[in-house]
Amino acid sequence: MRWNIHSGADFGRAIADIRRGHNLSQAELGEQTGLSRGYLAHLEAGRTSASLEHMLRILRRSGATVTVSLPENDDGQA
Repeated sequence: MRWNIHSGADFGRAIADIRRGHNLSQAELGEQTGLSRGYLAHLEAGRTSASLEHMLRILRRSGATVTVSLPENDDGQA
């Protein structure tokens, strides 16, 4: 799978898609990553930090494409 990231909303959708692809709840992913379920919900809703938005803007205006890729192994695991 591949996601082009242009905004915090794109970033959040990628996280949610990856989490769902692994059949994890936000709480389960939170346990695995040490992040709260609430924070993950915040990210997935596209409410990211200003610093992430600034970094994405700098990269876009520099001509860069930001892509998140999730290669799959034969067993379907990343």
